[in-house]
Amino acid sequence: MSNLSQSHRMLFLNTLAFAVCFGCWTLNGVLVTFLVDQEIFDWNVVQIGWLLGIPVLTGSLMRLPMGILTDKYGGKVVYSSLLVLASIPLFLLPLATNFWMFAFLSFMFGMVGTSFAVGVAYTSLWYPKEWQGRALGIFGMGTAGASITPFIAPSMLKHFSESDPINGWKTLPIIYGAVLLGMGLIFIFFSKTKKIEAKPKSIQQLLQPLKEVRVWRFGMYYFLLFGSFVSFSQWLLPNFMNVYQTTLILGGLFTTCFSLPAGVIRAFGGFLSDKFGARKVMYWVLSSSVILSFLLLFPKMNITTSGNGLMAGKAGTVTAVSPSKIVIGERVYPISQKNTDEPHSQYFPSKKTWQEVVVAENQVVQKKELIANGITEIHFEANMWVYLVLVILLGSCWGIGSAAVYKHIPEYFPTQVGVIGGMVGMIGGLGGFIGPIVFGYLLAFTGFWTSSWIFIFVLSLGCLIWMHRVIVKVTAEKLPEIAHDMDRKD
Repeated sequence: MSNLSQSHRMLFLNTLAFAVCFGCWTLNGVLVTFLVDQEIFDWNVVQIGWLLGIPVLTGSLMRLPMGILTDKYGGKVVYSSLLVLASIPLFLLPLATNFWMFAFLSFMFGMVGTSFAVGVAYTSLWYPKEWQGRALGIFGMGTAGASITPFIAPSMLKHFSESDPINGWKTLPIIYGAVLLGMGLIFIFFSKTKKIEAKPKSIQQLLQPLKEVRVWRFGMYYFLLFGSFVSFSQWLLPNFMNVYQTTLILGGLFTTCFSLPAGVIRAFGGFLSDKFGARKVMYWVLSSSVILSFLLLFPKMNITTSGNGLMAGKAGTVTAVSPSKIVIGERVYPISQKNTDEPHSQYFPSKKTWQEVVVAENQVVQKKELIANGITEIHFEANMWVYLVLVILLGSCWGIGSAAVYKHIPEYFPTQVGVIGGMVGMIGGLGGFIGPIVFGYLLAFTGFWTSSWIFIFVLSLGCLIWMHRVIVKVTAEKLPEIAHDMDRKD
């Protein structure tokens, strides 16, 4: 078998295992919702929030140590161990009888979220520099596994519960555990051992690169791109149901329309990074994130506010009043009336303005006194299909950008992909944990669902500015003559 064929086989196994892990990582999103809805467990809103977030938190915090272990012992050993051991809490989940048992087992199987750090370090070893972007992009397609559970788990739960409404749900985590265990056995028998051939390093030496600001900058990019992907994979469902009154099934389908392309397109992001350079791709991605999130932050609204009122041109007595005019002395003041026949635009904000009389017949008015209130009504339908298309486009941009971020890591840290990839992945995963919490507070504070896009807009703009400033600084340091000429021309 040629080296490239063997590399492709390892890439296939890595990607498949990653997709399986991500499918398990998002299990609680469906399972907990079902258990509460069927009144099998009486968990309050806070407990539900923790049960949804605990696996994401575990999979995020443990990425760094798992990346270090992968650099030290190799991907085969670490990945196989992860797959087999993480299946155990899934097999035990049906035995959970209270919140704390469920939370502890969720914490344990949340370790599957670390599969990204393990897979990145393992995949990068099998390919040369010119293939790194494509290989890691294809591996990143495994994030599409996050769309598998919302798509199939509700139907499976419904089927299992038809014959046993109380205990039928217990079959689902057992199936997930069996799939995870099966994938672990496949990995043990069919993967190959490969690790960095270098002198063993101490933990302090392994963590040394974390002092570099560049690592944290990559982490911030990933916090936006991957963290937002994970956040909205959970947040879009209640968003669609509340704003557009969709059913649970249709909202889930729309959420899948977001998460599936965002995961699959990562391979294309790796190809673009290899062809045009990761930095240029990041410029396009961050700029697109700024523009698209700005378009999405306008809420579906119907606002009535003060408009252009009508004032008396001179003092006098009101001699006649009707909906269309006011007569003061001999002077007639026409009144703008509300046009109820004009339809609102389905795609763009529209406004209507009119005036309402505030004086009565025989009333004495002074010069410049208000005789009719001005009223302006602003309406924005926020068309659901336009919203869905913008969301899918933004998710696709994030998928491309996530691949571009990881294209940087083997170039700058070729012998420490595991630890750096683990750190960047940990920061991105924390974005997936923190995002829904921030969105919830913003929703409570502002009262409208699209407030989450304000957060994304600000974060996208901050990342774009930070990257641009760094590039300008590096250019000025390495090419001072060119930078001086550019300044002089400006």
